[in-house]
Amino acid sequence: MERMSSSSSSSSTFNLNSHQWKYDVFINFRGEDTRKNLVSHLYAALLNAGINTFLDDEKLKKGWEVEPELLRAIQGSQICLVIFSEHYTQSSWCLVELVKIMEHRRSNNNGPVVIPIFYHVDPSVVRRQGGDFGKALEAITKRIQPEKERQELLRTWKRALNQAANISGWDSSTFRSENELVNKIVDEVRRKVENTFLPNTEFPVGLDSRVDQVFMSIENQSSKVSMVGIWGMGGLGKTTTAKGIYNKIHRKFVHRSFIENIRQTCESDKGYIRLQQQLLSDLFKTKEKIHNIASGTAIINKRISEKKVLIVLDDVTKEQQVKALCGNPKCLGLGSVLIVTTRDAHILRRLEVDCVCTAEEMNENESLELFSWHAFRSASPRANFSELSQNVVNYCGGLPLAVEVLGSYLYKRTKEEWKSVLSILEKIPNDEVQEKLRISYDGLTDDTKKAIFLDVCCFFIGKDRDYVTEILNGCGLFADIGIAVLIERSLLKVEKNNKLGMHDLIRDMGREIVRESSKEDPGERSRLWFQEDVHDVLTKNTGTQKVEGLILNLQRKGRYSFNANVFRQMKNMRLLQLDCVGLTGDFGHLSKQLRWVNWQRSTFNCIPNDFYLGNLVVLELKYSHIKQIWKETKLLDKLKILNLSHSKYLKSTPDFSKLPNLEKLIMKDCPSLSEVHPSIGVLKNLLLINVKDCTSLGNLPREIYQLISVKTLILDGCSKIDKLEEDIVQMTSLTTLVAANTGVKQAPFSIVRSKSILYISLCGYEGLSRDIFPSLIWSWMSPTMNSLPHTPPTSLDVESTNVVLSYQSTMHSSSSEYRSVTVQCQSAIQLIQKLSSFVDGLYGAKLTESETSHASDISDLSLKSLLVTMGSCNIVVDALDKSLSQGLTTNDSSDSFLPGDNYPSWLAYKSEGPSVRFQVPEDSDDCLKGITFYVVYSSAPENMEPECLTSILIINYTKFTLHIHKRDTIMSSNDEDWQNVVSNLAVGDSVGIFVAFGHGLTVKKTVVYLIYGQSKAMQINPSITLEVEPSSEIQMEPLPELEVQPSSNVKREPPPEDEVQPSPDVKMEPSLVVKNEPLPELEVQPSSNVKREPSPDVKMEVEPSLVVKNEQLPKRNKNIFARLSKRVGECLRLN
Repeated sequence: MERMSSSSSSSSTFNLNSHQWKYDVFINFRGEDTRKNLVSHLYAALLNAGINTFLDDEKLKKGWEVEPELLRAIQGSQICLVIFSEHYTQSSWCLVELVKIMEHRRSNNNGPVVIPIFYHVDPSVVRRQGGDFGKALEAITKRIQPEKERQELLRTWKRALNQAANISGWDSSTFRSENELVNKIVDEVRRKVENTFLPNTEFPVGLDSRVDQVFMSIENQSSKVSMVGIWGMGGLGKTTTAKGIYNKIHRKFVHRSFIENIRQTCESDKGYIRLQQQLLSDLFKTKEKIHNIASGTAIINKRISEKKVLIVLDDVTKEQQVKALCGNPKCLGLGSVLIVTTRDAHILRRLEVDCVCTAEEMNENESLELFSWHAFRSASPRANFSELSQNVVNYCGGLPLAVEVLGSYLYKRTKEEWKSVLSILEKIPNDEVQEKLRISYDGLTDDTKKAIFLDVCCFFIGKDRDYVTEILNGCGLFADIGIAVLIERSLLKVEKNNKLGMHDLIRDMGREIVRESSKEDPGERSRLWFQEDVHDVLTKNTGTQKVEGLILNLQRKGRYSFNANVFRQMKNMRLLQLDCVGLTGDFGHLSKQLRWVNWQRSTFNCIPNDFYLGNLVVLELKYSHIKQIWKETKLLDKLKILNLSHSKYLKSTPDFSKLPNLEKLIMKDCPSLSEVHPSIGVLKNLLLINVKDCTSLGNLPREIYQLISVKTLILDGCSKIDKLEEDIVQMTSLTTLVAANTGVKQAPFSIVRSKSILYISLCGYEGLSRDIFPSLIWSWMSPTMNSLPHTPPTSLDVESTNVVLSYQSTMHSSSSEYRSVTVQCQSAIQLIQKLSSFVDGLYGAKLTESETSHASDISDLSLKSLLVTMGSCNIVVDALDKSLSQGLTTNDSSDSFLPGDNYPSWLAYKSEGPSVRFQVPEDSDDCLKGITFYVVYSSAPENMEPECLTSILIINYTKFTLHIHKRDTIMSSNDEDWQNVVSNLAVGDSVGIFVAFGHGLTVKKTVVYLIYGQSKAMQINPSITLEVEPSSEIQMEPLPELEVQPSSNVKREPPPEDEVQPSPDVKMEPSLVVKNEPLPELEVQPSSNVKREPSPDVKMEVEPSLVVKNEQLPKRNKNIFARLSKRVGECLRLN
């Protein structure tokens, strides 16, 4: 036997194309048995067939674990070939690989297809591990200790062998030669991995025989260019047969193309050119710019000449279509195949094809089976419906389309309904396909569904479903349910990009229904679409009140003008589409029932006042000469869509107050449009605003930001729009904002507060909002930006799927920048992820190892320090002022002089690097008054920047918040800033501080002082900064008392009896080596180069205080935070 039957064989039916694979095939084998024979031949054959195959290297096989490269290859392979050989179980590595393969197959719906190959070994031996095969398996596990682990491993290997051997595969003993086995395997693999097959009919009943007929004709012409025609009436399956042929032979061709729907495409604007471009793209994977049909034909002739190609041209109606796409087919390379499907046998005779294959009706058995699949979802009828099914099939006359339509129509209907249908079928001749198809139309339950069907047949094929629904709803046809029913009845289908479509025969059936209403007089028909008929009716002025819709496109023939009087009798017209048509005279003659006007390339400068549009739902005036829409705005309360795109003379929008129900405003590429009327703010139902490429349009009126219903705003290419207002956050339904290529340089700060925006393209940023917002925030917090007026802090709420920002207070109208941002997360992992993204945004890709290296590697010669404060911190400032000015004498770590451990009014926390972690302690005396940050940093002299600090991050691990303060906020903090900080800190909260410095600067040590209430009222400036320079003239001596002189930047309010003068500016210089020894008494002697005036009344007793150390806490989730820890050192110490 060639294939082993097994219940597991269903794995071969998996939809492999739904997964992205790195390899097509992975081969598992024992090298000593098969590498030099079967595997080498198989590997070469797979490569020759273009199948990407992974063949492992023996060097990668080490120990008992699967190397990462091999594991990735297994997981990334679409098919795993397991070659069982006589000594397969002597290789522990083969068994380890096999276990991984079977585990991946079992645990993943998109796992690999496993195909076993039994090479000189019986499948039953592998399945049961019998004989020497099983003994080798037992022997190889003997070295495993302890016994429990050995037994577990043995069970795992046996289970994997049994599972793999039960899968349908190949047995070499059933083949005459190894070469035959290899060919079978390659063919099977190729069928499974091939992803270039064209999708074909759902139920391919009888297809194989028809494909074989055409295939034999091609085979007979294999030594030359083979030209085959498939001819027959519509609905016989010509396209289905052509696809079957293509799928059968296309792998033999490097250059191949299947062009569908040629007739329909050629009827559209530039249809020939689009088909020529598609053909070249399919054949040569290139994009060609074609200006006209003649040049396209010349390019195709040159490219395909002497090339072996496969080209299928489907639904050809004119000989010139073949000439435009293939030039002279006889110039193709030997072995080329050209297949043409058509309803016109004369075209095939003109092309002198080698063979004409006539599409024939299905036989009775095929028809019954196909009907059963559609009517019962099985290969045969239900027992009590057998006779009725046979009767229906007989009436179908073997026409596949009729079988499918009727089968779908009768699906899940009662016997009585079936009999009623058969009664109708008896009145319709078998040879009249159109009337057979009309059974589905006559089965529609009401006139509205019939009207929808006829409207789509004549006017809306290829149009967007939602667009058509809007129009037909405006006609009172209830199109939402109506279109759904038509789709169910197989009268209508929704194709790619939500476009409405239907089979040509169904479309022709519907149009024939209209034509039959008045075969001789088109003016008496309800719908006019055939250009000659329309032109005849308008020229002879024979239109009547029966006309409901009309299309006239004269773009190819040149502009033509009519007097509006020709529409006078068409009082019931609902649908009107004109292109390159001019009207003169009294527009009042046009129907007052119009719901859809699509008038392209109109010549009037404004819509005439006598043109009644009161019932319009859609108005499209694309490529018009219009300068002003209306001279006198009239109420159009039914208008939903207004499209004025490509109107190059249009200068302004209309007054929208008369369009209260407008939902879509489309004005693309209107280069003269300079303003949007402020009345747009009254449009409470507006969903879409598209003014793309309106290059003269200035900033939008503020009223536009009041539109809470708008979902999509497209401003792309509006180069004169240089500002978006902060009010944009009021657009609470906005999901898509496209504003690339505008003059906007600064995104509105409120944009990051939007809870609705999903996609944004603005200021060089493009993507999902959750990815873009952090980058926007960092751009605002950049230290390079100038100081701007105070802006209230912003709060960011990180939800499970998106990022939401909201203000904590009202933003000043003059504000143009944030002072701080708060990120509110929902969990610890979200907090860490958001912190990581912000740090990434701060440092970017330029962060190097040298910038995060340990402080001990930093040259002391490059050390500097920075002191910044928030809140009431004068007590620490004074102490540090005294210490820095009098106590820096040595060349050490430059922080041992800090008075962090022995003061009763503060707690100090120290840490190496840019971060400090602590827990907010209990305070029984007074509340937290301020925080002081002291930072020692280093850099090469050329990187010494005066504004080294970029921002400070305060992370509350208890509340899952990340508070970001920009440099300007820290340096000019006020009461509101401080309250914003302290409100986020509660007793017991686990808090981290991270100081962010610019590139080239490395933080060596960070000290944080928490300042608590004092007995005397004090006032200080919002912040101070002490830059410390090296000095060797400072000495430290112990004194029983420490007199503290106020810092030059600190304003102190003395008691009434005291009057303190501020000391002159003091410039402090740090010692390179500082030794800090705790003593009960300290006397600080001022440096000789610093002049200090003692304060007459202010003294401070220094008492020992509790030393609070920043102990490193136990770490967990190391892998999650490894990348972030590498960047910021000890920033993250998770409990």
